[in-house]
Amino acid sequence: MVKIRTDFCASFWSVLLVVLLAALSAAAGQQTPASGGTGATSSQASKRATAKQQGFHEDWSSIALESSNLIPDRPVLGERDDVPGSTFIRERFQLFWRPLDPLDLYVVLPRDVKKPPVILFLYSFPQGTDRFKDDHWCTGVTNGGYAAVGFVSAFTGHRLEYRNPTQSFISELQEALATSTHDVQMILNYLASRGDLDMDHVGMYGQGSGGTIAILASAADPRIKALDVNTPWGDWPEWAAKAAIVPKNDLMKYRSPEFLQKVAPLDPLKWFPEVKAQYVRIQDVREDLNMSPASQERMEAATPPITEINQFGDHRALMPMAAGGRIFDWLKAQLKPDAKPQLAADKAQRVHFYPATPLPSGVPSDSKP
Repeated sequence: MVKIRTDFCASFWSVLLVVLLAALSAAAGQQTPASGGTGATSSQASKRATAKQQGFHEDWSSIALESSNLIPDRPVLGERDDVPGSTFIRERFQLFWRPLDPLDLYVVLPRDVKKPPVILFLYSFPQGTDRFKDDHWCTGVTNGGYAAVGFVSAFTGHRLEYRNPTQSFISELQEALATSTHDVQMILNYLASRGDLDMDHVGMYGQGSGGTIAILASAADPRIKALDVNTPWGDWPEWAAKAAIVPKNDLMKYRSPEFLQKVAPLDPLKWFPEVKAQYVRIQDVREDLNMSPASQERMEAATPPITEINQFGDHRALMPMAAGGRIFDWLKAQLKPDAKPQLAADKAQRVHFYPATPLPSGVPSDSKP
């Protein structure tokens, strides 16, 4: 009787596992590719994401790839927008080098430009890929003959599809930072393999958490020649205690020694002095909700002696320099063939402060542009 019961249980769980896997496969197969695409579906992503599991290993304690084993699969072209009369050609690829984590990469090429310099764009969690699909944004970033490459970090947007719904970029901060930093280096490998881009002139723009990852990637990979970050996250103990994005109902977890010990090796305060970029700029908004002024000052103090430091009293003070795509002009200038080397200088010469802009009469004090 016991033997029959044991066999029944084993058979029951085996059948249940098969049914669940079949249901998951069917659900993935029902998803359709984007309009105008060539058919890079979630079903394909699932199959490819599991294809390279054997031998896969990733070291979340290191920003470099050497201690990990990420094996890239063949990129899949999901969509290509080539509209006659437009100034750019936009491609969307799915890249695979980690089980169950397909990454959408947008490559926006300036029309009729042979081997353009490249700028990588990584915005802050939880921002997704919408701007990379926006024609106005693509026109601006490619203006002047630059290729724009956009993607999102781990635990963001489409990269949550195969993750536990209780997990987030914040709750899995160590994994999110480490894997996204590895992603940057793998993306650079892919871009170099294309042969149609100037990989001797590569820049990276990062905002918020994207700025953090850009700093870590620049410390790991010398191919990033110019680095531009906007209010990057860091100084983890202070950030965990004060950042608005940290869930208030679980503050004890994020302030715990266990959590902080895991993310300590990935603090940009540690890595900013080690960045390998030849041109570096940091732009900090003092009223930012996720980085206190004290943490921003510590981040600025950790920058290399070549760094240009722009401090803005509030978001309104930044707007004149950011509007109309002007925020990217500095980065584009550093990637020109005749760009002059950025030399170390006294901090007083490198720091520029832009005071907070008074609100117009009648506008509430908590209003933002």
